[in-house]
This record gives sequence, C-alpha cells and structure tokens, in this order.
Amino acid sequence: MINLKRLLRVRGGVHAEEHKHATADLPIQTQLPIPERLYIPLQQHVGKPAEPVVKVGDKVLKGQLLAHSQGMISAPVHAPSSGLIADINFYPAPHPSALPIRTIVIETDGLDQWCELKPVDDPFALEPEEISMRVGAAGVVGMGGATFPAAVKLNLGRKTEIETLLINGGECEPYLTCDDRLMQERADAIIDGVRIMLHGLQAKQAKMGIEDNKPQAIAQMRTACRDFDNIEVIVTPTRYPMGWDRQLIRYITGEEVPAGSRATDVGVLMHNVATAYAIHQAIREGKPSVTRVVTVSGQAVASPGNFEAPIGTLISELFAHADVGESQVARIVMGGPMMGEALPHSDLPIVKASSGLLALGADEIKPGAEQPCIRCASCVDVCPVGLLPVDMANRIKANQLDAAVSIGLKDCISCGSCSYVCPSNIPLAHYFKYASGELIGRQQAQHKSEQTNKLMQERNKRMERIEKQKAEEAARRKAEKEARDKAKREQAEAEEATP
Repeated sequence: MINLKRLLRVRGGVHAEEHKHATADLPIQTQLPIPERLYIPLQQHVGKPAEPVVKVGDKVLKGQLLAHSQGMISAPVHAPSSGLIADINFYPAPHPSALPIRTIVIETDGLDQWCELKPVDDPFALEPEEISMRVGAAGVVGMGGATFPAAVKLNLGRKTEIETLLINGGECEPYLTCDDRLMQERADAIIDGVRIMLHGLQAKQAKMGIEDNKPQAIAQMRTACRDFDNIEVIVTPTRYPMGWDRQLIRYITGEEVPAGSRATDVGVLMHNVATAYAIHQAIREGKPSVTRVVTVSGQAVASPGNFEAPIGTLISELFAHADVGESQVARIVMGGPMMGEALPHSDLPIVKASSGLLALGADEIKPGAEQPCIRCASCVDVCPVGLLPVDMANRIKANQLDAAVSIGLKDCISCGSCSYVCPSNIPLAHYFKYASGELIGRQQAQHKSEQTNKLMQERNKRMERIEKQKAEEAARRKAEKEARDKAKREQAEAEEATP
C-alpha cells in the first residue's frame, strides 16, 4: 500500500498514458540471431571515449577487452560476440545529430564464443575496493540512462559513508517495461547484485522503490529479499518522473537534496535495477557488460517485446525482428517518449544506455501548432523541481538566458512534464534544452576567448621581453663600440704624442 505520509512528499509530476500493456506480460527474448556485424561505439559513458587495444584484422572472443577506459569517469568496452575486427573508424552515433563517433566494427563468426571468464564464488570475501575494481573492469555503467561508471559511484559512496543504497525500480517512462521484466524474471540475481553493492559501499541498508503498476515485479522482488533484513522493497505511486533520483529519495527517505548538491551529501546513493543485475553478472559470473534488455514498442511495431541484444546491434535489425512497418514510422525514439531522444534513422547501434526503442506512429505524436500561453499554470503545478517553466521559456525567447538561469534553468531536469500538460502545445522542454545547449556554447566560446586573451597577453609579455632584450643587447653593443672607438682614439693620440 502507498504510504500517505510519503505521498505528501511527492512534488509535481504527471500521470502520463502508460502504453506498457503491449510488452509488460511478454518474457524477455534472449535467443536472437547474432548480427553479421556489430558496431560498438567507444563513447557509451560520461567522460572520455575508450581507447582501442585491438587493431583491424584481430580475432576476438565474446567478452574480450576492445578498448580501455581513459580517466576516472570513463569505462572500458568489450566484445559483444566473437569474430574479426573489421574496422575502427567513425560511424554515426545513436544521437539526434547522428554525428560520427569512433566505433569498432566486429564481423561476427556466429559462434558467440566467450573468452576466459573469472567468476567469484564468494564476493563477500573480497575487499570492498576489489568489488569496485572488478565492476570498473567489466565496463558497468548506469543502465538507467545516466551511463555514469558504476565503479566510480561505489568508490565515491564508500568515501562519503553512505547510509542507504537506493535501488530505482520505478521505470516511470511510458512504453518501457525492460526493468519490469528484469525484476519479474531475474529477481534473485538483482538482489544478489544489491547485496554485492552494499558490501562494496560498506552501507547499512538498501531500499528499492517500485511503482504500484508493477505488482508482479513487487511480489518477485519481495520474495527474493525476504531473507535479508537490510533490504526493503517500497511501493511508490505511479507518477512520472518518480524515477528521478531526487524525487525517489524524497519519497522514500524524506531527505531533500539541495540544489547544487549530490545525493551522497544526504547519505544516499542510487542505482538502477539493471545496473544491479549487471554488477551481479560482473562479479558472480565474471561477465563484462556486453548485452542489454531493450523494450521495442510503438504503434508501428507488429511484434513488440523486450529483447536481450548484444551491444552494437543496429536498431534496424531489432526493428526487423519486431516486425516494424517502416511506412508507419513517424518518429524513432531511443529511450522513453518523455526524456528519450528522437533519432534520424534506424541504421544506428544500441548502446549500454538503450533502454527502449520506440517506432511511434503519427497518432502517438502530440499534434497541434504552438499557441499563445493562456497562463493556466499547469506547467508550474507539474514541475517536480518547483520551477516556473513558462517564465523561463519567455526569457529564453527574448534571448535573456542569464535571466532564465537566475530563476532556475540549470536546475531543470528536462523531464518534459511541462510540455506534456501544456494545453497550448508550447514545447517548453525544447526551449530548455536549446537554452542549455546555448549556455554550453557560450561557456565554450567564453573559455576560448579567455584562452585567446591569455595567449595574447603571454605573447605581448613575450614580445615586450624580446624587445627589452633587443634594446639591452643594442645598448651593450653600442657601449662596446664606444669603448673600442675610445680606445682607438686614445691609442692614436698616444702614438701621435710619441717623438
């Protein structure tokens, strides 16, 4: 049952049409044909792209390291299947721009043969640092979409003395059911991953939030953790964006994460259920992160479902497997319809962050042209951050970005709730994303200008130093010449005075 006291902690949000019925009751399909080619981008995480350790022509096995991490918040990349390295080049990225990104292409051999794995029978005999190291080596990142390296969060959590590990099983985005099915089918493995994380963090307890529209998942997870007193499943209301970390933290713990702070500042660390499962695989089975469960749904999909596919599989191949009618596709979205990204075409690979692939029909896209604001304040009511969306949008339209920042633009999480409820069809979230990108562009331009000014100042100082050295050298030569001339004159005078 929903806790009424906790319910008062919920701020904003919307009851979006769920559209989950098409896939919620369908088991995860694991026996997919191995693609002839896999396109593995080297940027599947925050931080710098991974650096290849293989070259064209190399034979690789499934799970073998393809590229190592670069820097603290980078993550390694592994082979999703066995085969031959066909190319290492720039290919379109699964992003609205589809700009090229460095990618390793594997020509698969159809054998799907694993490399030698190093499973751990008793993870709790390992030192917490060893847990983090193995998770990092397996390339596990936040599978909820943030793609922040899981090992970094484990290390950070241990340093800040985390009290509560919060597991996000909300899956509040419409259409998506991959986490729901994962909890129904692999609950024991998820709880094992949670226990491993608790050991790695040295945290006291774990709480898992699951929305009340997933009764089977709730039952399975409660059964899986019944023998562990330090793990609790908490039912949350079905309200988007309950999966946002600060909303879930506020609902479950009552703690408010201040603006500009992290969840760790209030003793909480959050991970997604799929991340917990990936950590179970990384430690117990020694398997790196090479597959992911993806929801394929939408009006244009004849056979929707949840598919466990190798990283690097082209979206077009998954669409073909799900019988997507290309002529019916009005928009392709990676992720959910609220916060996902519209893609220009389907010849793009899935990555670790690909929770959903939606082939939306024309009827599923919000129609209507933008109309003047009627000042209904619906956007204010639903904003989970407590912002004033229409006022921010008006400032952005007037190119007053600093004014928009002053009333909270940088706190916006781009959840899209304001756009969803707007009766005037004002694309508020679009304005905020545009403004955020413009701010980044301005910051980069300002940084470039500052660097240019710094270089100019250094050049001017260098030129002044050179001119000063030249003047000093010229004065020295002049003084030496005058001294030589004086000496010559004195010698000539001396010679004339000699009889």
